[in-house]
Amino acid sequence: MRSDVGQARYRAYRKGHRGELLAALTLILKGYRIVARRFRTKAGEIDVIARRGDLVLVVEVKARRTLVEAMDAITVTAERRIEAATDLWLSRQPDHARLSVRFDMIAVLPRRWPVHVPSIFQARR
Repeated sequence: MRSDVGQARYRAYRKGHRGELLAALTLILKGYRIVARRFRTKAGEIDVIARRGDLVLVVEVKARRTLVEAMDAITVTAERRIEAATDLWLSRQPDHARLSVRFDMIAVLPRRWPVHVPSIFQARR
């Protein structure tokens, strides 16, 4: 049997996967194509990358009790990590020069459809 810490970690892992799946479905219904989920680099991880035409959404998914808690969970450190991972992802795209990138958040809240918050932060370039 798993320890209490192991069980809590496993529940959090499953909650994260479920949240990312709901976020991806939300974006698909809005007309976006999911190009990556859990894109990992040494710099960090991007939860979901979606695209519609030349617009690329880099999406941070947060499962919290309220929208305010979800928004507060994206720290400056997290923003930097996401930006660094985005730069690596973009460098691998043959059409990177013409792409517009937007950093969004999807909040997965209890008993509600996920809330899509566009432009949660601006890149520091």
